[in-house]
Amino acid sequence: MDSKGQASAEFILLFGGIIVVVLLAIYMYNRYIGDLSGQINSKEVNEFKNQLNVLGTYFK
Repeated sequence: MDSKGQASAEFILLFGGIIVVVLLAIYMYNRYIGDLSGQINSKEVNEFKNQLNVLGTYFK
């Protein structure tokens, strides 16, 4: 019985599992950030931007 080979295989499986979990977390975080960008471009933000443009005409 080669216990060193078994330990190496277990470490490879462990690191592979960790990599999968990290990749899933990155994917979910990326989707979360993408959803936030849709909320940032909402109607209220656009109206605020328009009001700033109107105020900007007074300072030109």
